[in-house]
Amino acid sequence: MNKNMLYRSIPKVDVLLENPDIVTLIENHHRDVVVDVIREEIDKLRNFIKENDDINLIEEKINNLIENIKISTEKVYSYNIKKVINGTGTILHTNLGRAIISKKHADYLSEVVTSYSNLEYNLEEGKRGERYSHFEKLICKITGAEAAMAVNNNAAAVMLVLSSMAAEREVIVSRGELVEVGGKFRIPDVMKSSNAHLVEIGTTNKTHLEDYEDAISENTGAFLKVHTSNFKILGFTESVSIEELCKLGREKDIPVIEDIGSGVLIDLSKYGLEYEPTVQDSIKAGVDVVSFSGDKLLGGPQAGIIVGKKKYIDKMKKNPLTRAFRIDKFTATILEMIFHEYLNEEDAIKNIPVLSLITKDLKEIEKNANDLFNKIENLENVADINVEDTFSQIGGGSLPAERIKSKSVTIMPKNISTQSLEAKLRAGKNPVVGRISEEKLILDMRTVLEDEIDILAQKLIDILK
Repeated sequence: MNKNMLYRSIPKVDVLLENPDIVTLIENHHRDVVVDVIREEIDKLRNFIKENDDINLIEEKINNLIENIKISTEKVYSYNIKKVINGTGTILHTNLGRAIISKKHADYLSEVVTSYSNLEYNLEEGKRGERYSHFEKLICKITGAEAAMAVNNNAAAVMLVLSSMAAEREVIVSRGELVEVGGKFRIPDVMKSSNAHLVEIGTTNKTHLEDYEDAISENTGAFLKVHTSNFKILGFTESVSIEELCKLGREKDIPVIEDIGSGVLIDLSKYGLEYEPTVQDSIKAGVDVVSFSGDKLLGGPQAGIIVGKKKYIDKMKKNPLTRAFRIDKFTATILEMIFHEYLNEEDAIKNIPVLSLITKDLKEIEKNANDLFNKIENLENVADINVEDTFSQIGGGSLPAERIKSKSVTIMPKNISTQSLEAKLRAGKNPVVGRISEEKLILDMRTVLEDEIDILAQKLIDILK
């Protein structure tokens, strides 16, 4: 059979529309959508015939046309963003949405956003209010800052700060702190967009206080300190402490801005992790303005939090960029709830999922690993399954060198490849993302939630049985 015959064997659109399966599809969905899908699938089939010479494979594709139309139609009506079971062990997984929100907070959020709210309305005074007012006092109480606000992410926060405090002026930054964050966004690029003029000082590995002093000019608008939370430089290094820089700033009447990145509010060294500078440390040291992310170690929604001296924050609130960068009711609601938890450290550790996952007891993780193992151990004929030691990581550009002891369920299938198993887990309902090492699929149980264990077990059984 030549290719022309194969092309002619593809059913026409009007013929397909009379197929009982397609008729049922149209009854359940919009006719125009189904027709568009039919045409797309026919085009795909024609291209497949053009690019392939395997007659049997082509005929199989033609025979599966109806089924592919049904699958593609269902995809049109399915949501692309969906719940994913995280078996990677990376707690702040950027590709999987970073910080997760507790069901308690999500329930209250649902109540607020499915009704009208006082987002920008002062109920006490009966007039227009400010969306930052719902959490500003909370942030100030926790951090010790004079004022606070929030924008839609930390890059926007840095840009707003620089635009408000140092537009058309020089900002002095250590070369070793000119970091790149996710998506190839770089501090120098953010500064350029803010109309601040970058002045690099020092070297990649060493910057001294005199480097800052020597760079001061009549046009100096600020010192910028960037916490290198997503990488480490080790060995022959030296940097200027935030205390030293703030002292110099006071002496020279130059404001100090600090991008602290992850925005941790709790001393994590108490929980066995390396010490990470807190926002409170920066404010106590005398930093004029501090910015940090909402969806990293803070454990909240994507946001850029700005805290510091009231005179600077007030200026930012009036900046036209604030309108472009402002947070919505979803973010404002979650932020207020998250900061409420920080009024008591124990509540924060318990009720903020990021913190509870970081500090989760190894025995509890092992119990969950054994629970999953027991549910799938009858698959021993089709896979080698074990509970093994592993290491989780924080992720999200936070504490890059930190590795946390954890437990995993490892699976090495016998009838399919490990790569195929990993792909099948990602597909269909209840997608699961794990990682492969030494031809074993590793499911780190630190990031698998307890109510997901039964779902995960059933999916593994359906794939491997």
